Amino acid sequence: MEAAVGAGSNNGAGTSVSTDLPAARLIARLAPGEPEFESRMRESLARAEKWLQATAQEALDPRVAALIGHLADAGGKRLRPLLVLLGAEFGDPWADGVTQAATIAELVHIASLYHDDVMDGAATRHGVPSVHARFGERAAVLGGDLLLARAAQLAADLGPAAVHLNARTAGRLVAGQLRELAGPGPDEDPVTHYFHVAAGKTAALLAMSLGIGAVQAGAPAPAAAALTEYGEQLGIAFQIADDLLDLKSPAGVTGKERGKDLLAGVASLPVLLARESTDPDDAELCALLAAGPVPPAALPRALELFERSAALAEAEAVMQRRLERARTALGALPALPARRALLALCDYVALRTS
Repeated sequence: MEAAVGAGSNNGAGTSVSTDLPAARLIARLAPGEPEFESRMRESLARAEKWLQATAQEALDPRVAALIGHLADAGGKRLRPLLVLLGAEFGDPWADGVTQAATIAELVHIASLYHDDVMDGAATRHGVPSVHARFGERAAVLGGDLLLARAAQLAADLGPAAVHLNARTAGRLVAGQLRELAGPGPDEDPVTHYFHVAAGKTAALLAMSLGIGAVQAGAPAPAAAALTEYGEQLGIAFQIADDLLDLKSPAGVTGKERGKDLLAGVASLPVLLARESTDPDDAELCALLAAGPVPPAALPRALELFERSAALAEAEAVMQRRLERARTALGALPALPARRALLALCDYVALRTS
């Protein structure tokens, strides 16, 4: 299929794809002074983008193509394909199937967004109407399912290792979503439950992206294991960073209104830590958070109280510990530009919340 994609077809695979993708700009930030590495990554990202567009839009019915290509066309960070390609750097980055592996990771990610937006009732995604807002909930669920099927088909072409990684990750994503929907069990610590949900919904796909890239490139097994552990820890840190950004950053930084998670009643890590506080100064904040979603009229006061609470600093400390675990996981890897980029990615996640 790679030759067909490169040669062009009526599904958009032959069209020119910009190398100025968000992930390409990110790699320039993560690997300054590495022109050959940056050039290779930009080229690989552009090739993966062609595969993604071709695979997501491959349908006999143009209405189905519009449905499953909706978010792929809208863009996105493409962090997961970037992680696949970084993982492949520890083997042969030009090995057969690396581009397909990057496509698998992004297809699974986009499918999860289709399903997440239905669960959350989100109206927009990547600056465009969400799939369920445009096509309806049933179509959005089926579109997500079809994207997962496309990812499974690509994984089957790559062999048993890719099939196993893809299937395990899809299962973890669904389990994480179900755990979030169900909430903590009667005897379960809410913070422990939070980490289980974050591991399934966020960390699983980052870990798989790095792992499948390394495996497909023929990297040594210890390197693949180290990269997978890095992805697990980075994913948890990434989720905590998103929690913090909802409480700290204006809409121009995050792309969404500050405090939106509070209005939706999301049990983020700072919220959970604030609820557990025994500090008398946090009593008013605890009362606001106890009922679930914060009323819109009380949002400014809740944000003000969070600024005074120790919960933000405590959550940030947890994030930093996860990032340190991620850095430690990279310790056994060779000092390649990709390793330096992954270390810099930890710093980038931390800086997002500063």
